[in-house]
Amino acid sequence: AFKAAVLIQRWYRRYMARLEMRRRCTWRIFQSIEYACEQDQIKLHNFFSYLMDHFTPSSSKERDFISRMFISGESFKEAELEKYCDYESMEVPDSYTGPRLSFPLLPDHATALLEAFKQKQQLHARYVLNLLHETRKHLKQLPNISHVSTCYSEEVTVCGDLHGQLDDLFLIFYKNGLPSPSKSYVFNGDFVDRGKQSLEILIVLFTFLLIYPKEVHLNRGNHEDHMVNLRYGFAKEVMQKYKVHGKKILKMVQNVFCWLPLATLIDQKVLIIHGGISDTTDLDMLEKIQRNKFISVLRGKKRKESNRNVEIQEINGESKAEADPAGNEAAPSLPPQPRLSQAPSTANRLEFSKWVRQTVQEQIEWCRRLVDISESEEEEPTYSSMVSLTDLDGPCWTCQEEWKQILDILWSDPMPQEGCIVNTVRGGGCYFGPDVTGKILEKYNLQFIIRSHECKQEGYEFCHNRKVLTIFSASNYYEIGSNRGAYVKLGPDLVPHFVQYQANKAAHTLTMTQRQGILLARISRVEESAFRALREKLFAHTSALISAFKAYDKDNTGRITLSNWATAVESVLRLGLPWRMLRPQLVRSTDDGMLEYKSWLDDLAMEQRSQEHIQTSLLEVIYRNRSNLETIFRIIDRDHSGLISFEEFHQTWKLFSSHMNIELTDDGISDLVRSIDFNKDGNIDFNEFLEAFRLVKQSQ
Repeated sequence: AFKAAVLIQRWYRRYMARLEMRRRCTWRIFQSIEYACEQDQIKLHNFFSYLMDHFTPSSSKERDFISRMFISGESFKEAELEKYCDYESMEVPDSYTGPRLSFPLLPDHATALLEAFKQKQQLHARYVLNLLHETRKHLKQLPNISHVSTCYSEEVTVCGDLHGQLDDLFLIFYKNGLPSPSKSYVFNGDFVDRGKQSLEILIVLFTFLLIYPKEVHLNRGNHEDHMVNLRYGFAKEVMQKYKVHGKKILKMVQNVFCWLPLATLIDQKVLIIHGGISDTTDLDMLEKIQRNKFISVLRGKKRKESNRNVEIQEINGESKAEADPAGNEAAPSLPPQPRLSQAPSTANRLEFSKWVRQTVQEQIEWCRRLVDISESEEEEPTYSSMVSLTDLDGPCWTCQEEWKQILDILWSDPMPQEGCIVNTVRGGGCYFGPDVTGKILEKYNLQFIIRSHECKQEGYEFCHNRKVLTIFSASNYYEIGSNRGAYVKLGPDLVPHFVQYQANKAAHTLTMTQRQGILLARISRVEESAFRALREKLFAHTSALISAFKAYDKDNTGRITLSNWATAVESVLRLGLPWRMLRPQLVRSTDDGMLEYKSWLDDLAMEQRSQEHIQTSLLEVIYRNRSNLETIFRIIDRDHSGLISFEEFHQTWKLFSSHMNIELTDDGISDLVRSIDFNKDGNIDFNEFLEAFRLVKQSQ
């Protein structure tokens, strides 16, 4: 009997260990692909930042376009914003059956909103804008670091990322109770993106914030950022739900985001920030930063103090007299702009090409001198901060330091090793070790740090000797069953108590036996979803994989060892995955340990090929670039109408062509845009944009 028990125990432990291994591999796949996508986002905006920094507008129309696209379009003056987002002029029709708001808000309003959203009702745009307006007024009065005390409430509940998953917020309120004078909440950023009900979450949180301003506290996350919202779904969600007033709502939300506090302190002992810290994190500086300057933390670049005013005037198209009508301190004189030499005949393409390149270089050099950037100082573009240039009051180096402070607390992650290094996986922020945590805790007399920003399988995780706690509140983040959500409650003793959950409507009706019975099926479903995403990633890099495989196939046999396959795949995708462990799920086993890589890639292509039977190489390129193309489309589509006007396309193409040495006249650009407008409605939608990209690649 003892032997039988030991055998059963051994079998069960092996089985559970294999199950856990499969869960962890699945997790690594999802997380690696997610972080690679964030890297792509930052690289894309670095590219746009570089174009902006080196583009010299040749007319007032181009100056206006660049200003709208990158700077002034991101921030309205106070009066302009209120006029643009005027909600009082909007009428609510008698046929509207949704919830109605009146200010000041009462607890009944919050209850009505929750019930309406459960019934899939939508709040009228007038009330949305009114709520955002009142929220903005309240947030402007708050400090950068909120201070919460457990003396005034029995406990404080801290929630992590919600990412547009309204069911998780409902479940938190169901389990823990609604915000009230005796129940304080801290929501630690990333309320929006990825999920389908981001706007509803904002409305609920902002409503409770206004009803209970001393009990509800909101921190800014890295997704409370307009440029991030363009890629990860929030901007698209708003425009789909509010087709008429969506642009106004987005503009107002964008302004509200930049007023969100950056951190929260509980009893002066527990620091709550969204991402993490670095070896340069300075809470004293964070408290003094003018946080609303940083509308987006994705883009930022040093600008010299002596020429800042000149640069602002040039970008906004202002003359010296316009910028300083009172005749105060004069701006430094500008270097003379190079005059364009007479263009040679286009018949001699070689001479014409040389002339274009020389002209572009002269213009770039003039732009460098304008902002006092010499060749020796030129840097690789960094993630730059969308700082409103007209708000830069202090020394330029201070602005750069302030930007880095915010970037680090929104984007950083902890690591087990000592030290502080650049976070190359995400592309922004840093990795900080236990020694960095210890120094910050000691310097500010803190007990521990609560942060979010990373999905955890159990919803929470300690690291750095239990001095850093990650809390993540979006369950089923990657796939149904992929992870639990959690929140943490802190009483006067500041001992964390965790509550875990999984927002799955079907699971609530199951018995314990049934839940155990479907565990394996759930893991299999999540695993299959992860491998499907990974196969798409592999297919999107087919050409690069073939080149990598051929490096190991010296004799051109079409076959490589499975070990070389794993090495080659990692060299191309750079996802840091255990490819040898994942191999059985991706590659059919062979008797001789060799892989026919061409037939394997053909099998991948068969899985991904669409019903339109697009050529495999073109489909590969579209798979690899679709997210970037969609983000570029939304950046060009400044009014978020879902359509690019001919004028928007024309000016953007001029921006690109000036740096690509593409010789294209205004008439040529007009012909190009007309050829992309397949349905001839005078605008370009995303499908036309994607189809044009496909046709160009096909012609190449």
